[in-house]
Order: sequence, then structure tokens, then C-alpha cells
Amino acid sequence: MKYQRFLLWFILGLSVVSAFIDLPTRPSIDFKFGRFHLFRDLEIKQGIDLAGGTHLVFQADMSKIASQDKDSAIEAIRNNIERRVNLFGITEPLIQTSKIGEEYRLVVELAGVKDINQAIDLIGQTAQLDFRELAPEATTAATLADYQSTELTGRDLTRSQVQFEQNTGAPEVGLKFSDEGAKKFSEITGRNVGKPVAIFLDQFPITNPLVREQITTGEAVITGEFTLDEAKKMSIQLNAGALPVPIKIIEQRNIGATLGAESIQKSIQAGFVGLLMVVGFMAAYYGRLGIIADFALIIYGLVTLALYKLIPVTLTLPGIAGFILSVGMAVDANILIFERMKEEVRAGKPRVLAMELGFGRAWDSIRDANVCTLITCFILFNPFGWNFLNVSGMVRGFALTLGLGVALSLFTGIVVSRTLLRTFSPKEETR
Repeated sequence: MKYQRFLLWFILGLSVVSAFIDLPTRPSIDFKFGRFHLFRDLEIKQGIDLAGGTHLVFQADMSKIASQDKDSAIEAIRNNIERRVNLFGITEPLIQTSKIGEEYRLVVELAGVKDINQAIDLIGQTAQLDFRELAPEATTAATLADYQSTELTGRDLTRSQVQFEQNTGAPEVGLKFSDEGAKKFSEITGRNVGKPVAIFLDQFPITNPLVREQITTGEAVITGEFTLDEAKKMSIQLNAGALPVPIKIIEQRNIGATLGAESIQKSIQAGFVGLLMVVGFMAAYYGRLGIIADFALIIYGLVTLALYKLIPVTLTLPGIAGFILSVGMAVDANILIFERMKEEVRAGKPRVLAMELGFGRAWDSIRDANVCTLITCFILFNPFGWNFLNVSGMVRGFALTLGLGVALSLFTGIVVSRTLLRTFSPKEETR
């Protein structure tokens, strides 16, 4: 009984908090506790088909890059552009690479960008890599501002690659310099033994390794407690500034909100009408059970919208379709449960026992159906960026909203509906 009461208060509290987050008049949340500071804009993020934006196509000049390095070079450029785009605070930018014949291109779509020229200027720059040493007057409590530039830059770095330490097998990042770069690096490490030498990319520090000894061979290793992914990321960043790959813009066009405010409003109206029909059907066909399911469905909608704002999820039209589809699946769970309950009642079971058996025996079907859907969502979302799977931003948006909806429908269909039924069942049925 205490557990049921706790669940009921938890559901009520969750609903109230979700409704507060969902309010359109609450645009942001700013929470401070000691050193912890959380600030989140709670407006719904819109994709490029709803909010409009900019479509840019860049062409990479690979004339000075060896054939075996071209694929890694274009990947380094893509990662560098993605990091620069993040400086604008753009949500869910679409950055893809393509190869047409011998031409390497990057396609960049930025939703809701206002200052287009500034974006083009920043994205179109060649990555600037440079090595910096501590200024002579710097103290032991030196900050990044105390580092000064050396003559060693990305032009002197031939390439960077991930390698493994022979004894421990730990991943490390190897550096190889040109002949001129080897001389500069020898001088820098010679006067900085026991001191750090920082590596900056576009004025941002990548790493700050400590020099153990003077290096005269032109080859160096950056060691540390790296994971393999961290070592790969650092190598890609270093190559972004080491490889002389200038890019130029070959296509630029503004993308209007293809759906427009009127189309969005009609889509919302259609979804609302469909939801009312589902609510009406559940109440008319299942009576009291259907009304309780409708309340669970309202809670489901409140929590889902709150999650969209908190994550945040960038909504596109396919994303809205994924949400509406997940609503239908949330209702399916209740229908399976109620039909199992009716079967148990027809078999002569008391209603309270039939309710418990209905939830228990419908669970296997609900679980299997939803797990299959979640697997499909995982494949469509492609979180690891596998090239042989989908990479479209809008398809990923559909998969994300559908996956979140299915996961939440398991919670509302089993926990919320069961708790409400146990709480609000008439006393004569629970004796």
C-alpha cells in the first residue's frame, strides 16, 4: 500500500514538473547550487525544414595531399568545421562529406542561422595549428594566457597518427615533423625540458604535454591516460591543422521554412484531432478503463514534451511524425492489457485478480513489440555514424522522437496505468 501511494505521488509530481517545463511562458531555467550551474533554454528547437536556415557547399583542395591521406584529410576537415559550427550554438547541424569524381566536398546545413556571412568566414578558414611555450615571466601557476607562440606551426607537422606503446599497449599520439619542423621542434624542446608545450588549434588548446627531454629526431609521442577514441580524436584535430587543405565555398543558398507557419499549424491540428478521436474511442469502448488510459496518455504527452525541451530534441516534420506514431503505440499497450483483463474476467476471475493477470500476461507481448521498434530506431538513428547506415538528419530526428516515445510508453503503459487502476478502482472490486 505504501509503495502504491509512493508511486501515485511520484506520478503526480512528475506530471506537475513536466507541465511547468511545458509552459510556453517559461523560456529558460537557471539553477545554481554551489559550483553547479545549469542554464537551459526551454524553447522547442526547430529543424531546418521548420525554422529555415543556410545550405553551404565547400570544395576541398586536395592537390597537395597524397592519395592515401585524402580520406583522413576530409574527415579532419569535417571534424574541424563541426567544432567551429558548435561555436554558434547551432542545434543539430548537418555536416556531411561527399566525393564527386576526384572532388571532395562538404555539405553544411545550419538551421536558424542569422549572420550567414560570419558563418561562412569562420567555416571557410583553413585550420590554424601552432605550438606555444610558456613566457619567461610565467609562474608555476601559469594559465593558457601565459603561453606565447613559437615559430612551429601546422605547416611543419607532416602528420599525426594513433600508435600503441610497445610494452603496455596503451594508445598514444605520434607526431612527425618536416626537416625544417624537426629543427624548430628540437630547439623548442631543448629549452623547455621539464616544462609544458601547448598545442593550439584555431586559438583553442588541444593538449598541453610535458617535455621530458630534448627531441632531435623530428618524431615525438604524446602519451597520457588516453582511451583509443580520445587518441583518435586528438590525432584528427592535429591533422586538421597539419594538412594544407584549403576549402572554398562553391554553393550558398538560403533555405526558407519549407512548411511555413500555416502548414505547421495544420499538422498540429491534425494531430490534435487524431488524439481526440483516440481518447474518445478509448472512453467509449472501455468505459472507466479507457478514461484511466486517457489520463495516462495525457501524462505521457506532458513528460514527452518536457524531455524534448530538456535534452533538447530538434523537431522536424519527420520528428513530429515519430511522436504521433509513438502515441499510437502507447495506446496499443493499454489495449493489449485491457483485452487480457477481459479474457480473465470471462474465465471467471475476480476483477482485481484479472487486472493483475492482465498486466502480467500482456507484458511479454508489449515488451517484444517495443524492443523490436527500439532496435529499428537504433539502426535509423545510427549513433556511431556508421557509413553503411543512414546519416540523414531528418531520419535521425524521426528515430529519436519515436525511440523516446516508445521508451516512455513502456513506463506510462505499465507503471502509470497500473498505479491509476489500483488507486481508483471501486472498493467493491478490490475486496
